[in-house]
Amino acid sequence: MNPFGLRPAGTALLARYLDWEALVTERCNRVHRVTVLRCLFAWASRLGDGIGWYLLAGIMVLASGREAWLPMGVMLLSGGAGVIIYLGIKRRTARLRPLHRNARIQASVAPLDKYSFPSGHTLHAVNFGIQLVAFHPSLGWLVLPFALVVAASRMVLGLHYLSDVLVGALIGAVIAVLSLSLI
Repeated sequence: MNPFGLRPAGTALLARYLDWEALVTERCNRVHRVTVLRCLFAWASRLGDGIGWYLLAGIMVLASGREAWLPMGVMLLSGGAGVIIYLGIKRRTARLRPLHRNARIQASVAPLDKYSFPSGHTLHAVNFGIQLVAFHPSLGWLVLPFALVVAASRMVLGLHYLSDVLVGALIGAVIAVLSLSLI
């Protein structure tokens, strides 16, 4: 029996998917060869570590004053919940990052940890992006492209697979919706 409890046909299908996903990741990483794009995605990734979200939250406080404190508190709590969730999943799945499994993957940004599933950067980008736009729709022109570039940077930089990014986005969206329902 395999670790997923799949029958041979399911195992073959999963293996095909994982091969396809590795190829997609490798192709996304080719963008990394273009210096300007590599720098853009590296900056987005670093801003996605937290500082970019703090800056956007600060803009929201400046624009809304005291009205922003409740949303900021909810975002802070949801960010903490996101960290607990993704670290728990990463420890259980222990999926190595693409740059650790494929010698053709080039990385210019050091990963924050050893495992890739799910993408914490994408989780936070989607979570904070949805909440910021819900609280201050006029920031959508800035927040949504930033969230998308942060998510894309994870694959371009060879740090995550497509499923890491998609599952991170899904978890982030669920956290955001649950957080917004509390207010």
